[in-house]
Amino acid sequence: MTLHPYLSRSSPRVLAHRGLVTRDADALGVVENSFAAVAEAHAAGADYVESDCHLTADGEVVLFHDDDLQRVAGDPRAIADVRLHEIEELMADRGGLITLVQALDAFPEVRFNLDVKAAAAAEGVGRLVAPHAERVLVTSFSDERRRAALAAAETAGARVRPATSPGSGTIARLLAARALHRTALVRSLLGEVDALQIPERQGPIRVLTRGLVRAAHAAGVEVHVWTVNDEDDMARLLDLGVDGLVTDRADVALALVNRRGTAPV
Repeated sequence: MTLHPYLSRSSPRVLAHRGLVTRDADALGVVENSFAAVAEAHAAGADYVESDCHLTADGEVVLFHDDDLQRVAGDPRAIADVRLHEIEELMADRGGLITLVQALDAFPEVRFNLDVKAAAAAEGVGRLVAPHAERVLVTSFSDERRRAALAAAETAGARVRPATSPGSGTIARLLAARALHRTALVRSLLGEVDALQIPERQGPIRVLTRGLVRAAHAAGVEVHVWTVNDEDDMARLLDLGVDGLVTDRADVALALVNRRGTAPV
């Protein structure tokens, strides 16, 4: 399997989960997925930023995790029902709203890991990342949304398709295929993706295993684990052979990787 340009640098990778909000930034009111959070992650040395995509009422793709504004801005309205300028006003003293276009233009050296949170955003995400496909990974809990975004990128003329990680359905099939020793199916499912981005556990179910890491690596697929904020857990997972850590503490993870003597990417 040919390595995607998104993964062309050496691992392990530190993926700043929704940017980076340090204690000092938090004290100033900066929130996740804001312009300031992305800038802080980049300034800390994180070349990879994980974020989420929603579509506003007037059709702008914005980096925002929740379906609504309640948790972040105290406004109960859904992102899909609010216009861009209204969200910009709400986010003005919270680190600033950042659109997908702004993220790609303002941080040309950053590689973005984009989770398509809303079906309505899939086409826009694909179209907007098409000129930047070498430095974008598209994922979603929904394989349908993920594939729609990839198809939109191809339609928009992407020179390569963005990198991709499977949705929940594909991961469930992969785990079942491994449990049933269906090697050909495992190989086929892994052949569709560039990275497995998974939690260590999902409730009582252990998702990450040494065997899964070996199977992924044999297929040329990386394993990235989310969301890992404890330094001891970070070290343990790197020892297990994972290729990337999705973390709210990118500063801590980068320091750990540097101490281990492997240059972060």
